[in-house]
Amino acid sequence: MTLNCAVLDDYQDVALSMADWSSLEGSVEVRSLREHFGSEEEVAAAVGDCEILIVMRERTPFPASLLDRLPRLRLLITSGMRNASIDLEAAARNGVTVCGTASNSEPPAELTWALILGLARHVVTENGALRDGGPWQSTVGADLHGRTLALAGLGKIGAKVAAVGRAFGMDVLAWSRNLTEERAAEHGVRRAGSLGELLEVGDFVSVHLQLGERTRGLIGAGELKRMRRTAYLVNTSRAAIVDQEALATALREGWIAGAGADVFEEEPLPAGHPLRTAPNFLGLPHLGYVTRRNYEGYFGEAVEDITAYLAGSPVRTLALPS
Repeated sequence: MTLNCAVLDDYQDVALSMADWSSLEGSVEVRSLREHFGSEEEVAAAVGDCEILIVMRERTPFPASLLDRLPRLRLLITSGMRNASIDLEAAARNGVTVCGTASNSEPPAELTWALILGLARHVVTENGALRDGGPWQSTVGADLHGRTLALAGLGKIGAKVAAVGRAFGMDVLAWSRNLTEERAAEHGVRRAGSLGELLEVGDFVSVHLQLGERTRGLIGAGELKRMRRTAYLVNTSRAAIVDQEALATALREGWIAGAGADVFEEEPLPAGHPLRTAPNFLGLPHLGYVTRRNYEGYFGEAVEDITAYLAGSPVRTLALPS
């Protein structure tokens, strides 16, 4: 019997070209779905015939209510080894094995700097003027050298961002609840005593924390008002860490000089979302992990995950929360 497999949210229609799927021929029929489904009903209708699903990060959540709608599903593969939008307990209850893949931390660190540099040097404004016959030089850029890079989080990605900041000659400061003086020193940065201190002194504040109960809504209106009016905020981590309504207000009212983000609480971002038209906002459609090397890893290891599952020895399984 041939099993059905679907790749969800393949926006660029590249999944089937990023790996060698030929080893599955005869046992698994793979199809790619580009469109994003806005409801569980739409997801269930589109993939209800599938025994295997491959999902990209957290583009489509898989709560218990959706898993209950997919009685044929037996294997759910996510890119990366962590996906907060999959209810692992519900998956286990429904007899669904959940597996992951490797994921590189360099691409989101690189994109963080694309946002920082784009904001600091007004790249979008100046490029638009050049292309449209606008003024030749209309903005004055912000310096990086000698300025303070403030990192909320110094994990794998934050540490890479810190290294680049140091190369630019920036004073790098970091904070998280569990950050020690020893770890900060290991990466050549200073440890801030509190989030408030970090926000108050940062010229460029970049968020690199995991989303959890203690970090959801961590940066709201009060925190944004503590930042310098000349400062920039960048978030390539998880949207819910920064209150998006407060951020839009901060940009409209000039509490900060600007902001960049690659993550949003609802994706794709609705057409009328206030951040789409907020002044001094540089937004990208969640491209942090979207690189050829990452995609080749995701889909190449997805093929391995399927092969191992069919052989009765699943690999890279996601463990239930302890």
